[in-house]
Amino acid sequence: MTTHAALLGITGTSGSGKTTLVEQLIVRFVRDGRRVAAIKHTHHGFDLDSPGKDSYRMRDAGSAEVVLVGGERLVLMREYTHAHEPELADVLALLSPETDLVIVEGYKRSTFPKIEVFRPSLGRAPLWPEIGGVVAVATDARDAVQPPAGVAVLDLNDVDAVYRFAAALVK
Repeated sequence: MTTHAALLGITGTSGSGKTTLVEQLIVRFVRDGRRVAAIKHTHHGFDLDSPGKDSYRMRDAGSAEVVLVGGERLVLMREYTHAHEPELADVLALLSPETDLVIVEGYKRSTFPKIEVFRPSLGRAPLWPEIGGVVAVATDARDAVQPPAGVAVLDLNDVDAVYRFAAALVK
C-alpha cells in the first residue's frame, strides 16, 4: 500500500451499525473517484472456505497460505494459528499501492482517526473515553451524547453529513 493512503476508522460496539455506515461511506467515496480498500477486524473466528473445496483441502493438508485467483478477484487465506494475529500495519502492507483510502472497521486500539458509531439506546458505554483517535461520534441521539471538546457530534441518520466530515478528514 502506498504510504500516502489515508486511514479512516469506524468503531463502536457490536450491533451499533458500523458495517452499514462503512458500506454507505464506501459508496460515496468510490462515487467521488477514490480507490477504497476496506479492512474488517473481528475477534470472532471465521472461514471463507467450504469443506470439500480444493482450497479447503489444501489448507487442511497443512498449507500455511492459499491464494485463490480468478478473472475478477484474488483472495489470500493465511493460517496463523501458532503466530500472533497481524497488526494493522501488517494488513495495510498487503493492500494494492493504488489504494488511496482505507476504511478500517475494528483495530480500535490502533492510533488513527476514527468515527465512533454510538447508539445510547443499546445501553452500552461509549468507547471514546477508553480508546484513542476518536474524532467524531455519529449517533442517532445527538442530545444524549457529550464527548470531550474537539470531538464532533454527527447525525448518524444524515449519512451525507457524516460523509462530508469524513471526506474533509481524509482529503
